[in-house]
Amino acid sequence: MPTELPYAADAEDSLSYDELEVLRLQYQKELSQAHVTIQTKFNFAWGLVKSPLRDHQVEGVRLLQEIYRAEPTRRRECLYYLALGHYKLGNYEEAKRFNSLLMEKEPANLQAQSLNQLIENKVAREGYVGMAIAGGAAAVGAILLAGLIRRATRK
Repeated sequence: MPTELPYAADAEDSLSYDELEVLRLQYQKELSQAHVTIQTKFNFAWGLVKSPLRDHQVEGVRLLQEIYRAEPTRRRECLYYLALGHYKLGNYEEAKRFNSLLMEKEPANLQAQSLNQLIENKVAREGYVGMAIAGGAAAVGAILLAGLIRRATRK
C-alpha cells in the first residue's frame, strides 16, 4: 500500500486565469445586484484558495470563513478548503484545526487524510529547519564568544 495518498491534489493544482475569471465575474455580477448566492461565493472562494497567489488565497480563506460562520449547513464543505487555504498560507496550526474538525466528522475522508499527511510533513520539515537555524545561531554565538574571550585574555 503506498504511503502517499493522491487525494490532496488541490494543494498543488490551480485554476487557469480564465477559469478563475469566470468565477470572479459571476461573483462581481451578483455583488453588483446586492445578492451573492452562497454557491457563487463558495465557488469564487474555492477558486481563490486554489490560486498560487498569496493575496488570492487570503481572500479565499476570508470568504470561506464568512460562509462557515453564516451558513451552518455549508460548514462541512468549507472545512477542507479552509484547511487547504491555511496550509497554502503556511498557517499550519489553523490548517490542522480545520482538517481535524473535518476528520472528526468523516474519519474515512481520504482527501482530509492526505491533507493531514501534507500538513504533518510540512510541520516536521519546518521543525527541522528551525532546529538547524537555532543550531547554526548557537554555533556562531559560541565562535563569537570564543573570539571575545581570546581577545580579552590577550590584553
